[in-house]
Amino acid sequence: MSIDLPAAPHQATSRHADEHQTVGRSVRRRDLVEKVLGTAQYAVDMTMPGMLHAKVVRAQRAHARILDIAADNAMAVPGVVAVVTAADLKTLFPRFGHIISDHFILATGKVRYFGEPVAIVVAETRAAATDAADLVEVSYEDLPEVISTAEALAPGAPLVHETTYAPTADATFKELTDADDDEQPDLTNIAHEVNIGWGDVDAAFADAHLVVESATRYPMLYAYAMEPYNAVASYGDDGLTVITTAQHPFMVRDDLARIFNLPLARVRVTVPYLGGGYGSKSYTKVEPLASVASWAVGRPVKLTLSVEEAIYTTRVDDAVINVRSAFDADGRILARDFDITMNSGAYADNSPLVLAKSVNRCFGPYRVSNLRVRGRSVYTNTSPASSYRGFGAPQGNLAGETNLDQAADKLGISRADIRRKNLVRFGEEILPGNRGIDADLIADLDMVVESLERGRRDAAHYGIGFGVTASDAGAYPISTAQVRVETDGSVIVLSGSTEMGQGSRSLLAQIAAEEFGIGMDRVSVVQSDTAGSAYERTTGASRTTTLAGLSVQRACADARQKLRAMAAELWNCPQDEVSDVPGGVRGPQDQQLDFGTIVRKWFGGSAGEVTGIGLVRREGATKEMPPFWETGLVGVAVEVDPDTGYVTLDQLVTCADVGFAINPQAVEAQDLGAATQGLGAALFEELVYDGPQLANANVVDYRVPRAGDLARRIDLMLAERRDGVGPYGAKGAGEGQLNPVGGAVASAIAQAVGRWPTRLPLTPERVWRLLNNLPEAD
Repeated sequence: MSIDLPAAPHQATSRHADEHQTVGRSVRRRDLVEKVLGTAQYAVDMTMPGMLHAKVVRAQRAHARILDIAADNAMAVPGVVAVVTAADLKTLFPRFGHIISDHFILATGKVRYFGEPVAIVVAETRAAATDAADLVEVSYEDLPEVISTAEALAPGAPLVHETTYAPTADATFKELTDADDDEQPDLTNIAHEVNIGWGDVDAAFADAHLVVESATRYPMLYAYAMEPYNAVASYGDDGLTVITTAQHPFMVRDDLARIFNLPLARVRVTVPYLGGGYGSKSYTKVEPLASVASWAVGRPVKLTLSVEEAIYTTRVDDAVINVRSAFDADGRILARDFDITMNSGAYADNSPLVLAKSVNRCFGPYRVSNLRVRGRSVYTNTSPASSYRGFGAPQGNLAGETNLDQAADKLGISRADIRRKNLVRFGEEILPGNRGIDADLIADLDMVVESLERGRRDAAHYGIGFGVTASDAGAYPISTAQVRVETDGSVIVLSGSTEMGQGSRSLLAQIAAEEFGIGMDRVSVVQSDTAGSAYERTTGASRTTTLAGLSVQRACADARQKLRAMAAELWNCPQDEVSDVPGGVRGPQDQQLDFGTIVRKWFGGSAGEVTGIGLVRREGATKEMPPFWETGLVGVAVEVDPDTGYVTLDQLVTCADVGFAINPQAVEAQDLGAATQGLGAALFEELVYDGPQLANANVVDYRVPRAGDLARRIDLMLAERRDGVGPYGAKGAGEGQLNPVGGAVASAIAQAVGRWPTRLPLTPERVWRLLNNLPEAD
């Protein structure tokens, strides 16, 4: 996609239009029409017979002991069936959590943040439940709260948690962080620590030609999926069934099974279309609330949150990062030293893993022979933080890239050249012992810089900035898929991945259609049902194209092998005399059979099907970690109004190094969406605490980018070198272009105003203060 720019040869390799029948082409999304017409079904549209409605009673304190919960007045409201509190859950396991089981379903003993669920009112109607919730009276004994990480880490600070919790994470997290669960340190408000490094950092700094120190603050954000959290649950003799808004239904199933001590086979979690996720719907969120309510009353229960309640359910880790970098006279990096402190809120959720990824990504895809990174995830009395698009990279990238630009300015070399000198080359390791980089970052950077320079304007208070990231993406390489070939030759794909707006339903259909040599209209895709689709570990970390796509491709190959064997049996010939053709097979004497005929003849009637199984695990092409590197290369040009500090985005340039774009238009759309979301944190978005309570937990005061905030000129570029482990050489996309936007915007504004900012978002007031050499506003 190129807007208001001359045509340019953006793709790193030319496309061969006839090489593939279906993949590599932009196709219309499967969910397009129904979403545009408003007929698409989401979890909020789902009902169950006899369903009740729930409303959560939320804490009006940030930190306090619960003395009493009086529900008599609430129970007197017509239609109210029950008021469920933590005292009712004593026979259950009352906590959940991906990394550690520290998250109470309902506040137990004390509340840890303003807005924490304290009780659930269950009623025949939503109106009755809402009215009754206001009548539940909670008595508190106030405790001193810690809102900032500085307060939480101060000597003698009040503890958010006065105990440790058993870990629930599997070996994946322990492997990534080298966590030692046998060590029990003194209780503090540090939820998790991750430290990595190599070389002799102090010696490198002592010998450096230039040392650059800087500090940045990344804001507290809300992911702002259009669909707030909601779920409907039914607990009965057959187990538990939940329809919800989860990115990872199989991981939610695991948490629910632990809570109710049920076999996994008796917990079913299904996810219809997701109204956006961006990481915020990763892992378990509201499903335990709906489930324990159903368990308590013996009927299905539906829980639907408002946007304000969703903001209090999960947010993004804000971070303070200090960085020092050492350089020689030519601008080569000698050493880097990072200190990362993340405000993770009252419960850990997935923040320890976000921290671990930030530690891995903050120093950039550069040759750093001496490195030290210290990271802390800190409990505070604020709403819990969790996953967010970019997964720790945006926080670290802001610090690392702006520090690098400051070094370039002080050394008198261009910001592009300092990157060219230090970027790793194809195949080089960023993290020792891990997969080498599978991208040509210098070529990608040159594409971005060329586009920026071509569009540069000669204007006062005008600046350009760009950034590079590489994320150890893909999560853990576990994926399964099934394909079923029917008696008419049509194909059903079963995948546990979630369609959340990124287009996976279309992409997986494209892969199956390509592998079988049939039209996409003969392929259907069934997703996100723990009882009815194949297992998929997660939908996140940009893994679906690479890993779920690879498992679908392997399932197709397995089904084709079975069909060849069946055809050989029908023809009474050796199997090696049967070969694949589009839509069927070829045998002796150039005989051909289509898939449907093979199935019908082999089974002996108009019945039967052939099932192919595809598996991905940590072996072979996906043995090395990470499964792939997701790069992010973004350039921006900004113009600053000197009277108001308002920032206008003149250019946005992105380069997605995706290996092979299975659906090019979808990749471009994902890149534009990711970069736009990054602009939110760079220029507009920030959750603000006023004492113990959020001051802007609503859709009016929390400002997100609008259509009018997009760049005047947009250039979205694809680099396709077939260098990924996924189908046809593909690698993941969708997050990378968010990661460097904050740093690129900060550098562009620094160039435009002559002073370096230290925190995002760069609102007009903050930029005006920079222009006028005033202290930055809080």
